Amino acid sequence: MSRIGKYPVNIDDKATVTVAGQNVTVKGAKSSLTYTLDKKITAKVDGKTVVLTRADDTKTSKSLHGLYKVLIANAVKGVTAGFTKSLEMHGVGYRGTVAGKKLELALGYSHPVIFDIPEGIEIKVDKQTTVSVTGADKALVGQVAAKIRSFRPPEPYLGKGVRYVGEHIRRKAGKSAGK
Repeated sequence: MSRIGKYPVNIDDKATVTVAGQNVTVKGAKSSLTYTLDKKITAKVDGKTVVLTRADDTKTSKSLHGLYKVLIANAVKGVTAGFTKSLEMHGVGYRGTVAGKKLELALGYSHPVIFDIPEGIEIKVDKQTTVSVTGADKALVGQVAAKIRSFRPPEPYLGKGVRYVGEHIRRKAGKSAGK
């Protein structure tokens, strides 16, 4: 049996899970997420838990069993509490602002970087240098945070750039003076 997939997913009081064939819908106070399961995996709501079973013991079935268990568990957590990734900007003049559904970043380029905020994601900017990405879908929150970081990744010589909060940048020594 899959080590992860064999455990049931506990449903929070604030979330509801419905299974219609291969579609699993998780609804909560924040939003709603839907996943379509593979044919080899079946889901069943049993009281306050969701139990996933697989058709056979092939390698793909075992891996899908654990994958869908974790996806549904993340969906339950996402629609109730949500997920957050925080980024900080280091550099002279590096700052960000949110205007409507657009994030505008000044990252040392000759032009501002404008990022369209996707549906289901909320972005807040604190003190002009800290960007907070929040949403119900864990994968989408991580993808948006990685995209914002990719506009100016931290460089190892001066440490300037956009980095995750708590990320350690390995610094390199600069040029040495002549002999």
